[in-house]
Formats: sequence, C-alpha cells, structure tokens
Amino acid sequence: MAGKPTYKLYSSTVLDADPDSVWDEVRDVMKVVKIVFEGVVSSVDWTEGGSLDRVPSRYDFTLLPNDDLVRQEVAGRNEVERSLTYRTVAPALCIAHYVATYRVREVSNDPTRSYLEWSREVETVEGADPEAVDAVLGMMENQINLLRDHFARPEN
Repeated sequence: MAGKPTYKLYSSTVLDADPDSVWDEVRDVMKVVKIVFEGVVSSVDWTEGGSLDRVPSRYDFTLLPNDDLVRQEVAGRNEVERSLTYRTVAPALCIAHYVATYRVREVSNDPTRSYLEWSREVETVEGADPEAVDAVLGMMENQINLLRDHFARPEN
C-alpha cells in the first residue's frame, strides 16, 4: 500500500531588519499568518484557550474566497534560538498533515540584517488534485518572499 505523497520544502532569505526586531514580530504566528496571507485571510483567532504566551496553542484562520478553515497549533517556540514550530491539527485544502519551523538568525557581517530559514513537511490527502497540490506548494514557497518584502527597508 502506497503512502500519501509527502513534500519537503526549504526556503531562506536575508531580511533588512535586525534579528531581534524580526523575532519580536514573527514569534507571534498571528502576525505571520496576516503577512503571508495578506488579502486572502478573513480571520485569524486563537482557539481552545490558546494565546501568544502559551505553547502548545491552537489557532484558526479562514482563507478566501471559499472560506476554507485552517486549524493549526504552535507546537514549540524557542526564544533563545528564535524559532517557532507549528503544525496542522485538521486537514485543510489538499493537506492531510503539515509541520513547519521557521528560525531567525544573525547575519554575522551585518547586525542590521537577519537570515530567515523556513522548513516544511507537507503530506497531502489521498487522491489530491495535482493542480491543487502544485498551487498550495507554490503559495507556500512564495511566503518567504512576502516576509522578505514585509521587512524590506523603504527606498529613499
């Protein structure tokens, strides 16, 4: 019996902001969801008693245009390493299971910038439409660019 298709994604970029400033913002997964789904997210809420300071903590967000409900959980946060791990708690779109970690690091030769890495493992639902899978994976791959653009310094 074949397993469900699994994909591993790894993205990284340099951000035009120092690591502490970036971490102050991205340690809050609610802010990350709003940045990477800008214009296509209608709500983002902590659920089941979740909060920024509680780990694990569940949260839901709704994606437009079809009001697709995404249920996820902050599974771990390391303030010293500036990393956050989150995962799905229910299937959504064409994804059966998903776990991801992003981490903010220092750029050793430029303390005003930081390095963001984001790894993900995605398992799709059985029989998922290949075009839907490609669209979701493409959206995930672009999210690093949206974070990079969010932290870009305005041009003079």
